[in-house]
Amino acid sequence: MNTPETDKGESRPRVALIAGPTASGKSALAVRLAHATDGIVINADASQVYADLQILSARPNKEEMASAPHRLFGHIDGAEACTAARWAAEARAEVDRAHLEGRLPILVGGTGLYLRTLLDGIAPVPDIDPAIRAAIRAMPVTDAHAALSREDPDAATRLAPADTTRVARALEVVRSTGKPLREWQQHKQGDIGNRISLSPLILLPPRDWLIARCDLRFEQMIDSGAVSEVEALLARNLSPDLPVMRAIGVPEIAAWLSGEIDRDTMLERGRIATRQYAKRQYTWFSRQPPAHWPRETRQIDDKIAADLEIKLQQ
Repeated sequence: MNTPETDKGESRPRVALIAGPTASGKSALAVRLAHATDGIVINADASQVYADLQILSARPNKEEMASAPHRLFGHIDGAEACTAARWAAEARAEVDRAHLEGRLPILVGGTGLYLRTLLDGIAPVPDIDPAIRAAIRAMPVTDAHAALSREDPDAATRLAPADTTRVARALEVVRSTGKPLREWQQHKQGDIGNRISLSPLILLPPRDWLIARCDLRFEQMIDSGAVSEVEALLARNLSPDLPVMRAIGVPEIAAWLSGEIDRDTMLERGRIATRQYAKRQYTWFSRQPPAHWPRETRQIDDKIAADLEIKLQQ
C-alpha cells in the first residue's frame, strides 16, 4: 500500500482507515469517529460482506448500524464469492458517494488484500479459462510448482513451493493469458491511493489481551445464535468451497451438528481457529502497511478511543 505522506496544505478529499486484527476494537472506534464527523462507515472485512454471516463475522448488529451510516455490510448472498476486485469497485463508489455528500468515508476492517486492492489498484488480468483453472487446481502443488518453474521461472523463484493458492494463481495466469502475473501487475488499475488524503490507523493491541477477546468472542457467538446461523447455511446445500462455508466457526459448528465432534471440541476448535486468524492478521498489519502509518499498540479503552478519534480527524 503506497499512499503518499501528505502535508498540511493537502486539498485532496480525506478518507479515514481503521484496520487491524479481529477483536481489536476497530468497529467501535469507527462508529465513534462517524458520530464525531458525520462520517460513513465502509466495511473492509471479507466475511462481513455476506448476509449469511451476521453473527460469525462479528458484523455490527441492527442497532449499531442504525447509529451511523454503514455501507457494504451483509450485502452479498452467501451463494456468491466476493472477490477483492468486486469489493474494491464497490468501495470506490461508496467513497466517492460520501465525498459528494460532504461526509467522511471511514474504511474499517481486517482484510489486507481488500485494502491493498482499493489503495494500490489491481492487475487487469483477463478472466481465466475455466478448463485451465480446473486442471491446475486439481494438480498436486509439487507438480504445479514444477510446471511454474518451466513456464514462469521468476514466479516460481518468488513463491514457496507449498503455497498452493499463489502457485496455482501464477500458473493459471501464464497459461491462460500467455503473460506472467508480474507483467500484469505492472499495470494496475482502479487505485484511489493517489487521489485521496488518507488518515490511517492500525490497531495492534497486546497479544494476550487480543487472544483473550478472541476466545470470549467465539463463546459469545455460540450463545448468541451462531448455531442457528450455521444450520440455515447447511440447509441451503451450498458448495463447501464457497467463502461462507469456510468462514471461521462454520466448519466447526457443522462438525458438531453432524455428530462428528462433541460441543467442547467444537468450542476449542473455534477458539483455536479464531486465534490463528487473529495472529495472521496481526503479522500482516505489523509488516505490510507503510512504516509511516500510525500503529496503536495499547489495549483500547474509552480514554484511548477518544484520543484516537481526535487523531483520526487531524
